[in-house]
Amino acid sequence: MSGLGQRTFSLFNKIFMVPMFRLGLGPFVGNPLSGYIMVLKTVGRKSGKVRYTPVSYAIHGGNVYCMAGFGQLSDWYRNMISTRKIEAILPSGPIFGEVEDVSDSEERRIILRKILQNAGFAGFMEGMNPFTITDEDLLHKTSDMPLLRIRPVGIANGASDPGGWTWVWILVSIIFIILLVIALLR
Repeated sequence: MSGLGQRTFSLFNKIFMVPMFRLGLGPFVGNPLSGYIMVLKTVGRKSGKVRYTPVSYAIHGGNVYCMAGFGQLSDWYRNMISTRKIEAILPSGPIFGEVEDVSDSEERRIILRKILQNAGFAGFMEGMNPFTITDEDLLHKTSDMPLLRIRPVGIANGASDPGGWTWVWILVSIIFIILLVIALLR
């Protein structure tokens, strides 16, 4: 993906995908076309600031897997590897887990294909069809993309928990309904 494409993708994620998950609306944005997304909550290894990053994922054998599509230079990847602990907001709810780089594992071929298939159109943006590419070509074209396993060890704060944003859309909806009723009564 070009630098402009990568910046556009990053901006879209920052202004749309992350707020949707923090508002508790993550289940409404995942589908086979746009892809199934989770949001990783990392802590900056230098700044100590909380960062949110949407990524495609696959669930296999009770673990959650994702890959660093832009390679080991991705800030979220380096932040995650430096702490080995992560909160992930999945559409079905948040988890807390331990991270392990499994790029050299036997499961890489199976899991990478699942992630790319789950990524919707983004899976095709890597220049391959994840449904028809041979295993050999898949492994070759993704050789610079780390594969990460998140082993769930607990629950994390979700959109409806303290610090979440569900209250925002509920409050806005209530205000809208009140204003609508007032306008209809006039």
